[in-house]
Amino acid sequence: MADPIPTIKPSPDRSDTIFALSSGHPPAAIAVVRICGPRAGDALRLLAGRVPEPRRAMLVNVRNPTTGEVIDQGLALWFPGPASETGEDMAELQLHGGRAVIAAALTALGGIEKLRLAEPGEFTRRAFEHGRIDLTRVEGLADLIYADTEAQRQQALRQLRGLLGNQAETWRRSLIEAMALIEAGIDFADEGDVPTTLVEPALDTVKQLCDIITKTLLDSRRGERLREGMGVAIAGPPNVGKSSLLNRIARRDVAIVSPYPGTTRDVIEVHLDLAGYPVTLLDTAGIRNSEDPVEQEGIRRARSRAADADLILWVIDESNFDSLHQITAATRTPPVWVVVNKVDLLGHAEVAGLKKRLAEGFPVSARTGSGIAQLLTELTGFARAFFEMTEPALVTRERQRHVLQDAAAALRRAIDEGRAGREEIIAEELRLAARALGRLTGRVDVEDVLDVVFRDFCIGK
Repeated sequence: MADPIPTIKPSPDRSDTIFALSSGHPPAAIAVVRICGPRAGDALRLLAGRVPEPRRAMLVNVRNPTTGEVIDQGLALWFPGPASETGEDMAELQLHGGRAVIAAALTALGGIEKLRLAEPGEFTRRAFEHGRIDLTRVEGLADLIYADTEAQRQQALRQLRGLLGNQAETWRRSLIEAMALIEAGIDFADEGDVPTTLVEPALDTVKQLCDIITKTLLDSRRGERLREGMGVAIAGPPNVGKSSLLNRIARRDVAIVSPYPGTTRDVIEVHLDLAGYPVTLLDTAGIRNSEDPVEQEGIRRARSRAADADLILWVIDESNFDSLHQITAATRTPPVWVVVNKVDLLGHAEVAGLKKRLAEGFPVSARTGSGIAQLLTELTGFARAFFEMTEPALVTRERQRHVLQDAAAALRRAIDEGRAGREEIIAEELRLAARALGRLTGRVDVEDVLDVVFRDFCIGK
């Protein structure tokens, strides 16, 4: 039997009037219901009785227009377009945040002709389509919504305020000026020395712009790292207490703790906030020779994740001090800190001797918590040094990095063509670079990325 033909969901009609709950999940003290589109004023008039003055809150009885029943008493606000967040007519109802109140209000709105529930991210997408916000600011807004730490919040807010978008627009204007010079040189090629006098200053601008973008990309991906969190892999031989250490640091049981080696078969992740910096702890399978195919896969994943981490905590105990030679085999580039667990099983003299043998490392007890505070203090310092920069990161997403790489590549090709004196090819490469910068802010060729950007938004944004 042939596979059924998949149903293709039609794109939402942008001329519709949409509504949604824009505040947090109920129950809550206040619920904000937003309405956007050509019938927003009509909907507000039907539910609230009248439309208040623009941007002035008015206390109203919110009624179901079908039954006339009072749903709640709350505030109504009116934001006529284009001077609104989305560029369209918008209305807002601020109600009590009980589930029944919200359900009744949404049901009443759904009963009005030509109104429908908003798709995820549709309010923000309409703001983008009406030029109220560019694509980098959209991404900043999404990051702000999902920010877990103070450093992530600050970075997202900088993007929302236009840190990258404004810079990209400055670059784009410079590039357009260079393109105009090149095009003029081509158009007036029959007028003696005009092309040379125009092409040379254009290429000077292109070289400066290429250097700036290339330098921007040489940031060790700090912006993306801050969004995702610094990766710290807990690795080492089996049965040394890696999962116990993870649970102790996380202050909850997130990993299975067992006296039997090979318990952890997959990589377990725990997200931490260390003094405002995002850190992801990775509990990996014990690294050893094993005939178990499932454990072998866990060990393979452990080696891969450890190699991709920004820091490795290599956990051992007193009984397998000789396993330190495995560090080189298991990892390469990330820094490695040695953590000696189970010091609670040792006497004072043994612990003192251990500290002498361990020139750099952390003696801890995952069972009692001894030494954990010092380890966390050092981890916090490492995270601070890892993320802190003299200037905020401009690039915070892989999409942005790819677009800038495309722009820089086109600029380099234009410079190379300038040495050969091929003005027509220079102009084409500059158009490709400008097109790439346009994709960064959403000016051109963005349909293929819009759905990906907006699908992670909640319904009421």
